[in-house]
Amino acid sequence: MLANLSLEQSLMKAKSYANKGELAEAQKLYETILKKFSNNIRAQQGLSALNKHKQNNNTENPSQDVLNQLVALYNQGQITTVIKQAELLTKQYPASPIIWNMIGVSRAQIGMLNEAIEAYKKCISLKPNFSDAHFNMGIALNNYGKSNEAIEAFNKAISYNPNHAEAYNNLGNVLQDKGRLGEAVEAHRKSILLKPDYAEAYFNMGVALLYQDKIEEAIEAFKKSISLKPDYPEAHHNLSFSLLRNGNFKEGLDVSEWRWKNPEFLSMQKYRNFLQPQWDGIQSLHDKRILLWCEQGIGDTLNWSSCLSILASKAKHCILECQEKLVPLLTRSFPNIEIKAENRSRDIERDDFDYHLPMGSLYKHFLDDIIKNPNPDAYLVPDPDRVNYWKERLKSLGNGPYIGIAWKSSVTSHYRSLHYPSISEWSPVLSIPEVTFINLQYKDYADDLAKVKDEFGVTVHNFEDLDQWNNIDDVAALCAALDMVTTNHGTVPLISAGVGTSTKLANWKQSPWNTILNNPRGPSVDIFERNTWEPWDNVFNLIRDEILIQKKMEL
Repeated sequence: MLANLSLEQSLMKAKSYANKGELAEAQKLYETILKKFSNNIRAQQGLSALNKHKQNNNTENPSQDVLNQLVALYNQGQITTVIKQAELLTKQYPASPIIWNMIGVSRAQIGMLNEAIEAYKKCISLKPNFSDAHFNMGIALNNYGKSNEAIEAFNKAISYNPNHAEAYNNLGNVLQDKGRLGEAVEAHRKSILLKPDYAEAYFNMGVALLYQDKIEEAIEAFKKSISLKPDYPEAHHNLSFSLLRNGNFKEGLDVSEWRWKNPEFLSMQKYRNFLQPQWDGIQSLHDKRILLWCEQGIGDTLNWSSCLSILASKAKHCILECQEKLVPLLTRSFPNIEIKAENRSRDIERDDFDYHLPMGSLYKHFLDDIIKNPNPDAYLVPDPDRVNYWKERLKSLGNGPYIGIAWKSSVTSHYRSLHYPSISEWSPVLSIPEVTFINLQYKDYADDLAKVKDEFGVTVHNFEDLDQWNNIDDVAALCAALDMVTTNHGTVPLISAGVGTSTKLANWKQSPWNTILNNPRGPSVDIFERNTWEPWDNVFNLIRDEILIQKKMEL
């Protein structure tokens, strides 16, 4: 150990080890020095200090019984009690890294992320090589939006404990969120090498592979995850997406039924509680009544409505319960179906049907019919009087073509934000000359419209008397009056495609529905895909070119 170091360098290195909390390394080096220089005072003093530290270490932390009691309270969900008791213990044990780490974990559990990070910093100052503290701080930093610092913390955890499988897994998740997909996959692979039965790491690796469009590998990863943890709804859910993306429709739709065990679905309380059985697709509906009920958002209901006529043709009577704002449009569109506003208050008292079915299972049961007719003609019928009304309103704005535009979803999250460009990124489309743009965006559009005006000198006309969020029936009429709609994924393209208006959809490639099960479905839809972390330039340039071509053909 001393072969390449001078005595002075060796002593400095040993002291450095001790200061960083790497006591075993410091002791080993001091002992090596004393074997060669037995009378070296500094080495003797250093080793003595280490031994003294070890002797005092028993009083540095509370007893194991006290620590066990705190852990028990934590597991019982008594987080605030844990924090209070642990903070009191810091008065008696101010140099206890274990207590400060526990305070950090508990604060993070109840959303006190900044305070948790401060506790971890205190812990690490007391014990710099505390791998788990670095790991826990990485989680808190990432949840606090400090992803770069989180990466640094996870790498620190790994440097002090190269066998920290959980640190590798979480590092992979952060890298994935930043679009560093290759690095993310490698981090997950290292995690799995250290912990071969780590179902969550296989799952996370599958997600990163899916984003890379490595569908077969993603399927393999999700299936491995499920083999290790059969009751893993998130893995089943993502396996369903991967199978659908790969064209394995039947298997993918079968697996999609696992959505009802997904905590996210359960938390939304979407499932209905009827006494009647759910239709399994086998029983004849020839002399039966079936209740179809919406299970997700407005856009999903509209998309699945493309299958309503198929179901109605097989049943004696069909009832659809949907969001109240969709009732006028769907009543007009499907006169042979009884359309009602969603009402969950009398589920167990209902006697007006024989079977029920969530709308998300329509594709599963009618896959063959959909494959035969993947792009049905316009199936939504707008109010003809309102269509004419909007045509006159459009003329008052100037010459066409009249192009509706929407650019974001009302549902925001970190994951969904990856799939929606800013309004500024629409510049290739918005810069098309001699076009009248109409706002179809619902919610929070005022700032973006002002930005378009300031940045591009373009006016996107907004009808102040139109409630784009609530008045779906009138939005459908306006879409029918327009020459074209260009939009991101959401409710708007489902409306415009449903009424048969030419629709240019800027979409992310990894969507499972961008196949024969197109969402939206219809011959009027053109989908322009991009990989999730690629710039949107190419997509919007292609849309611009398509619009220019149609302009020349006199829309």
